[in-house]
Amino acid sequence: MFKSFSMELGGRTLTVDVGRVAKQANGAAFMHYGDTTVLSTATASEKPREGIDFFPLSVEYEEKMYAVGKIPGGFNKREGKASENAVLTSRVIDRPMRPLFPKDYRNDVTLNNLVMSVDPQCSPELTAMLGSAIATAISDIPFDGPCATTQIGMIDGALIVNPTLEQNEVSDLKLTVASTREKVIMIEAGANEIPEEKMIEAIYKAHEVNQEVIAFIDQIVAECGKEKHSYTSCAIPEELFAKIKELFPTEKMEEAVFTDDKMVRDENIRNIKDQLEEVFADNEEWLALIDEAVYQYQKKTVRKMILKDHKRPDGRELTQIRPLAAEVDIIPRVHGSAMFTRGQTQICNVTTLAPLSEAQKIDGLNEMITNKRYMHHYNFPSYSVGETKPSRGPGRREIGHGALAERALIPVLPSEEEFPYAIRSVSETFESNGSTSMASTCSSCMSLMAAGVPLKKMVAGISCGLVTGDTDDDYVLLTDIQGLEDFFGDMDFKVTGTEDGITAIQMDIKIHGLTRPIVEGAIQRCKEARMFIMDTCMKPAIAEPRKDVGEYAPKIAQIQIDPLKIGDVVGQRGKTINAIIERTGVKIDITDEGFVSVCGTDRAMIDSAVKMIEIITTDFEEGQILEGDVVSIREFGAFVEFAPGKEGLVHISKISKERINHVEDVLTLGDHVKVVCLGKDKMGRVSFSIKDLA
Repeated sequence: MFKSFSMELGGRTLTVDVGRVAKQANGAAFMHYGDTTVLSTATASEKPREGIDFFPLSVEYEEKMYAVGKIPGGFNKREGKASENAVLTSRVIDRPMRPLFPKDYRNDVTLNNLVMSVDPQCSPELTAMLGSAIATAISDIPFDGPCATTQIGMIDGALIVNPTLEQNEVSDLKLTVASTREKVIMIEAGANEIPEEKMIEAIYKAHEVNQEVIAFIDQIVAECGKEKHSYTSCAIPEELFAKIKELFPTEKMEEAVFTDDKMVRDENIRNIKDQLEEVFADNEEWLALIDEAVYQYQKKTVRKMILKDHKRPDGRELTQIRPLAAEVDIIPRVHGSAMFTRGQTQICNVTTLAPLSEAQKIDGLNEMITNKRYMHHYNFPSYSVGETKPSRGPGRREIGHGALAERALIPVLPSEEEFPYAIRSVSETFESNGSTSMASTCSSCMSLMAAGVPLKKMVAGISCGLVTGDTDDDYVLLTDIQGLEDFFGDMDFKVTGTEDGITAIQMDIKIHGLTRPIVEGAIQRCKEARMFIMDTCMKPAIAEPRKDVGEYAPKIAQIQIDPLKIGDVVGQRGKTINAIIERTGVKIDITDEGFVSVCGTDRAMIDSAVKMIEIITTDFEEGQILEGDVVSIREFGAFVEFAPGKEGLVHISKISKERINHVEDVLTLGDHVKVVCLGKDKMGRVSFSIKDLA
């Protein structure tokens, strides 16, 4: 039965149609936020997938170009692989919802969001986030929801709920917060150095709005919700746990796990598994569950020791950061490089500079963002964790980590007018044991500074972890979590920023939300840690950006010309500009507004090209002195080329102070001469002289 529900959200109407379309999905919500239209569906397989030890959730966000009245570019004229924005949106939908499914649920679940129309006043990403939550809540799929998501912007210090596209472009804050009825469950933010107190205010402003949306979803579920289906639990049998504990008491597991060397720990756990496989060789059912059972045993052991005894696996204090190291210029000939090491996490970052014409072109649903000048790419090869598998290109995790580090540094980048370069920053993971994205932020900041990018301030990042007990006030925060604490803990709270404020946040959790004291404590803990990292590690390696770009980086000169003179510079069929490029080896970009960028590695050739362009676009004035080559000789004088396509006549009477009968008596083709402009003759022609030079 078709039913429609509406509420006012951020000054616009949100409408949800249930039972109108996609009736064969387990749950479907036809979402309308203003004129933005998204079809959100939730489907689940009938049986669990065999042979896996994780919940197989897939989230898709499909951008259709017809939603903004475009035909896709390219040969096939149809949408291809998901854009970076689509991947990041899918991750933001996944992160708050995944913890709300049963931990022992192994049925495949797919959340699909089809963007069919985009209203610039209403975010399609937000609409999809709400749609996925509603579709799942009304379905028969087991789900401990509902949850809701709100976006917050900030303009002139005022917080804005679900800002429009235009507001987002000038906002100092781009914050997305998901909540359950009681707690915050996901935070994603990019910010222009927002103070910690203002960020917390914005987070809980979003949390308040989320409660209104959850009440709205409750109404929909009450009228349209299906009864949740039963499922086959994939929990580890208690008998298996008891047998493992009998063979390896808690103290033995503690000895195996508690070391500061990840490889030693892995070897210890591998030995335990080998022994268990020998013991259970005749029990095929238990044999298949050993990996998951040992994982769960490790998890319980680590959590107990941290929560009750405040003992971390590597022996650190709760607020202690692992050993730090930083250096720059480790890679020769590149434009900038830096390496940052924190414990067994190591990132090498390389910066490349190029003309603005090399900026990434973006063909997406956001018509206000058509190119990206700063690009941060993150790579995570298998050798960084001691594994062997072929590289298949960046996955969603790599794209997400790269975007986080990119977002962290955007607020401190110079403007295009201050630094007219496209910038690519690539983070190569050499070694990983927790929070490589934060190490990427630190290394890329130093790499950019080493490349001569005039960053406004230094940026660092760190991650805070969490282990919770049975009550809301029974918890322990952990500064600088390593991989084991991430896997077995409840939270990965990443914060980047300068000395003055936050530039990015990404929070992932595995529980049903965080209380306000936990959020506030984590943000404060990260502030203290990033100050420590900058002061003790990064600043000693490179305290400020270099004054100029490196030897092998392109140099760029910019001039402004009269837009009406652009045709003179380009010439017929590009003849003039191509001649300048051929003579000097530079690259030239001209905007419609008359901004000319001349790029090259040889400063002298850049200056030569700039001089040519200035000559071409400047009207000759009396007394102006120029240099050029003799390109043509006639009986009445010589033509001198001052720049490609720009020639002037020196009459025979103006060549020498002595009388000459033939031009060839003084000049030959190819001679390089200096002349002075005499002004215009009666016919309006400009004349030049060699003999009248002072």
